Amino acid sequence: MAFYQFTKTQKVNASVDEIWDFISSPANLKEITPDYMGFDITSENTPKKMYPGLIISYKVSPLLGIKTTWVTEISQVKDKAYFVDEQRIGPYKLWHHQHIIEPLPYGVLMTDIVSYSPPFGILGAIANSIIIKGKLNEIFNYRTNAIVKRFGPYKI
Repeated sequence: MAFYQFTKTQKVNASVDEIWDFISSPANLKEITPDYMGFDITSENTPKKMYPGLIISYKVSPLLGIKTTWVTEISQVKDKAYFVDEQRIGPYKLWHHQHIIEPLPYGVLMTDIVSYSPPFGILGAIANSIIIKGKLNEIFNYRTNAIVKRFGPYKI
């Protein structure tokens, strides 16, 4: 089984409270996801804030416009510090995404660590090097720009 990790950091011109309020709300996921992915939450009664054990279902088109059901569980939450989402149903054999925020003197450092394993053995490994790595970069670059648009550029 091929196993990969993707890490992305971003300095944000906002307080820990502001960032936490934004990233811990499932309703804001669409704002930081590229439009072409057709991201829609399909869970009923999605709460305003994430909590451990929360199950969220989505429809998303990560590749070639093909709609896929993706179900994640928020497995861990430490208020104003981190949360972890893990895929329960979806395109990967393994998907574990850590969202970490740390205070900086003039803002917040956001770190995302995605540990994942594509399906289909060697074919998944090939797909990772040809498509998946690039898509993750593209998606997280979009998110970086969306965060800057919402909170402004990081300034010292």
